[in-house]
Amino acid sequence: MSDGPQGWGTPLYARVLDALPAGATVLDVGCGAGEFARAAVDRGHAVTGLDVDTGAVAAAARRVPEGSFAVGDAHDLAVPASSVDAVVLVQVLTHVANPLAALREAARVVRPSGTVVVTVWGREEECDVRAFGDALAGLLPPRPPRPGGPPPLTEPDRLAKLVDMAGLRVDAVEEVVCPFDYADDDELAGPVIDSAMGRTAARRAGPGGVRTAVLEGMARFRQDDGGYRLENLFRVLTARRERR
Repeated sequence: MSDGPQGWGTPLYARVLDALPAGATVLDVGCGAGEFARAAVDRGHAVTGLDVDTGAVAAAARRVPEGSFAVGDAHDLAVPASSVDAVVLVQVLTHVANPLAALREAARVVRPSGTVVVTVWGREEECDVRAFGDALAGLLPPRPPRPGGPPPLTEPDRLAKLVDMAGLRVDAVEEVVCPFDYADDDELAGPVIDSAMGRTAARRAGPGGVRTAVLEGMARFRQDDGGYRLENLFRVLTARRERR
């Protein structure tokens, strides 16, 4: 799952759930602490969740006692073939070593004509969170050039190609905007100061300098009530397993 303020994923989860058949058995790959699983169970689905992080699995089990959660690898799902109605990979593919292998596993375990839903961030220029990096650019080492090779998964054509290579048929690629709302200066700057990027910047300017840079760089997102709103685009790809 992507880091962000509490509740940021609600519109994204709703769009994913809209793509699922009613009362589905759902495999939530990379379930994290169970935020999506909670929403899915509340919609009437039966959820099994897998994640490589043991702490996240324990948190998901506490959050969603109606579900079933276990430690598992997206590249090698310990799930029988053709055993679930739907597989969801919510903000997971950019974190796995081999996205194609993960998609092939999703295609293997979903039933014929079953649903696979994948979400990814939009392009950098489509997401306001890029402004955090821009705000700290003067305190960070220069960004290395992007290595050669295929385009990133944030490119819709690249994602659709991988899904096709995995043996799935793309039904739709939709866009959803998720507002990231921060109540005040502390809620906005605090997580940045505690992040790897913030700690790197703090070696040059100290935590106070990082805070100042963040607040100055993010001033255009400040709302009349003193909070901040950043709007970020995500893509939701829905695919079907072809009948063989």
